[in-house]
Amino acid sequence: MKKLYLLAGLLLLLLHTSLFAQVKSPAEFLGYALGERFTPHHKVIDYYRHVASESPTVHLLDYGQTNELRPLLVAFVSSEENINRLETIRTDNLKRAGVLEGSPKLSVPVHWMSYNVHGNEAVSSEASMMTLFSLVDPNTSQYSDWLHEVLVVLDPCVNPDGQERYVNWYQQKMNQVLQPDLQSIEHREPWPGGRPNHYLFDLNRDWAWQTQVESQQRLALYNDWLPQVHLDFHEQGINSPYYFAPAAEPLHVQLTDFQHEYQERFGRNTARYFDANDWFYFTKERFDLLYPSYGDTYPMYNGAIGMTIEQGGSGRAGIGGLTATGDTVTLSDRIIHHHTTGISAIETTYDLKDQVLQAFTEYYSESSTNPLGPYRSFVIKGSNPAAKTQAFLALLDKNRIRYGLSGKSANLTGFSYQNGQTERLRLEENDIVINAYQPKSVLTQVLFEPEPVLNDSITYDITSWALPYAYGLDAYALEGRLDAEQPYVIPDFVPNQPDVETLAYVAPWQATVHVKFLASLLQEGIRVRYNEYPFEVGGNSYPTGSLIITRGGNEYISNFHQKVTDLANSFRISLGQSKTGFVDSGKDFGSSYVRVIQKPSIALVGGEGVSSLNFGEIWHFLDSELEYPVVVLERDQLSRADLSKYDVLVLPSGNYPEELYETLINWAAAGGRLVALDQALTLFADKEGSMLQTYADEGEKARRDSAAAALQEAEKTAPYLERERLAISGNAAGAIFEVELDATHPLGYGKMGKFYTLKNSSDRYALMDQGINAGYIASTDSHRTGFIGYKIKPGMARSLVFGVAPKGAGQLIYLADNPVFRSFWEDGKLILANALFLSGN
Repeated sequence: MKKLYLLAGLLLLLLHTSLFAQVKSPAEFLGYALGERFTPHHKVIDYYRHVASESPTVHLLDYGQTNELRPLLVAFVSSEENINRLETIRTDNLKRAGVLEGSPKLSVPVHWMSYNVHGNEAVSSEASMMTLFSLVDPNTSQYSDWLHEVLVVLDPCVNPDGQERYVNWYQQKMNQVLQPDLQSIEHREPWPGGRPNHYLFDLNRDWAWQTQVESQQRLALYNDWLPQVHLDFHEQGINSPYYFAPAAEPLHVQLTDFQHEYQERFGRNTARYFDANDWFYFTKERFDLLYPSYGDTYPMYNGAIGMTIEQGGSGRAGIGGLTATGDTVTLSDRIIHHHTTGISAIETTYDLKDQVLQAFTEYYSESSTNPLGPYRSFVIKGSNPAAKTQAFLALLDKNRIRYGLSGKSANLTGFSYQNGQTERLRLEENDIVINAYQPKSVLTQVLFEPEPVLNDSITYDITSWALPYAYGLDAYALEGRLDAEQPYVIPDFVPNQPDVETLAYVAPWQATVHVKFLASLLQEGIRVRYNEYPFEVGGNSYPTGSLIITRGGNEYISNFHQKVTDLANSFRISLGQSKTGFVDSGKDFGSSYVRVIQKPSIALVGGEGVSSLNFGEIWHFLDSELEYPVVVLERDQLSRADLSKYDVLVLPSGNYPEELYETLINWAAAGGRLVALDQALTLFADKEGSMLQTYADEGEKARRDSAAAALQEAEKTAPYLERERLAISGNAAGAIFEVELDATHPLGYGKMGKFYTLKNSSDRYALMDQGINAGYIASTDSHRTGFIGYKIKPGMARSLVFGVAPKGAGQLIYLADNPVFRSFWEDGKLILANALFLSGN
């Protein structure tokens, strides 16, 4: 009997070994060695599926798909025992974080590695295949001890659409014989490049905001697990060597000692491998830990050790490219560098596994019971427009940040985001309360902090992002603890009922959801109006810019009442109803001050010279959020295109040839509405007929030139190594200013006379003499938060932010700051919608 058991055991072992041995290396599976060429996304996925099908130590999870319907997946890699208890490991993590009740049963840290968030940094996906095979290679047991103690999660391609855009282009242009000359076509990627996703968003700046489908699906999975370690693999310029942690200053003050210690231990461990191979690298430079929406900072603010990894090369290097020193950086080199770093990181987590889990547990326990930030509670006033509040709460839900209703009244003191001062406030029962006494304590404080602490002003990204400004909410930050007395419940929505006796339905105009409603009405061919004066009718008051959908003028719409109310119900918009056009105060519905919104034919300009990011923000807003048709024109075809087909022409930030000026001015004069954003305004500045001036007059120009010259003279003898620091004194890095809006002009509708702009440029324009200054910065006191250099801050006083220059039968609309920055500046979407749909109608 014992012999039979032994024989059966041997047969099972041989069967298991035979099956396990079927795992092919990437070269065996793909038919070429890694580094010989780039691998299309579908083949990367096929390889991952192959390994998972053959190895019991790998489990694949499809977590979504992209705009172009490519799959998103992660591979869980660990011992077979751990793979069979993934759910226990996951829930253990959430118990450590206080998200779930109970005590963890296992001690298995979760080590997550993400690749190819930037599509043309395509070495990442190649390296992920090398790392996957190394971990499960049946011919080696090198990493088996690690995998018994650590769960490794590999996301082979965060941005499949961008990766495929780059790889598909490169495969068509590459030479069979290695050609490292950077002037060769294979090293000159065309606009918009493979870096962004389908809608041309930088996914590495979308972690907290989750505006894109890839981010939304990935972060839902990430927050279901809350790993202890997260590595984000990138590439940088071809002339840079390799970067790994420790990170550079500024480092957010809420980072813990262990988060710093792990980075130091990892850095020294990785340096040991690199030194042994004579590979160059740098640490503690350039890549800081401040802006909360990166693949390193977001994990950091969620209790993990987050790290950015950067290999020199990027899309320009291709299979191989020459550096400035004459060395050839090959794809093979870049792959082995990333693979080595990934292995070093897993080793570090294994070596520190007990400390990693203990520090993670303490992070959540200590931050949720004794928050470190100066502000520990935040109040969102219940008087804010409901639609704006709902959009804001949706973001909190994505990030698993808890909130509730005040449920009581009290007199308190807090920092007013609107006024930028500490003042008395009256807490009401329907106010929303968010405090830092919760698992997402640090993330909550970071997203709400009025003024991030900058221990170094040289930073990689914007320096302010406070959510109340981004969403245009009346809100307060409190130093003490304030608990919600009641759970927040979405207010009941009473569906609108069609009524054939109704002469006009009236909808609010305060938030993006109302723009979606307008876009849907226009798509259905329903005529919509807006009012230039507030009015009252039937005991209800309606502000300027309300949407008025009248029965008259829509007689050709079958089932008019049903269609209007059905659309409103689909967006949960409560409609006002009037059975008369005779208003109690204001202008009657038949007045010339109640204007018809003509359905605009919109063209958006893209192509070489145009900011792909700003183009993508506008394209995504129109095509994805509003589902409104938009024609995309190449910048270089504008002089030949028949622009008479379009009512609105949008110029995103970018560089436009001087010869386009007359074409665009003449088109506007014939009745077109031209909307120029950010750096696109330079095409119009100081030109005859544009009404847009850099300086109000020669006197102002002389004063500013004199002040600039004095500063420049003082800097002539500055130490050489201080030049970079002096240079940023002429920059703005996400400085938030209060904007005075003309509430009577369509550009200001729905904003109640106030907006907070995010300034990322030193450009400034004078108030217009003849045009309409619809939005402007009144003084330097309007600066709320964020870094702005001392050289340019004085010039922001009395500067134009939003303006309209009448031109013949049309308009030139100037948006000096980008109101839809990264699509997370939610309050600015209404400004853009005003320019597209209302202004000039």
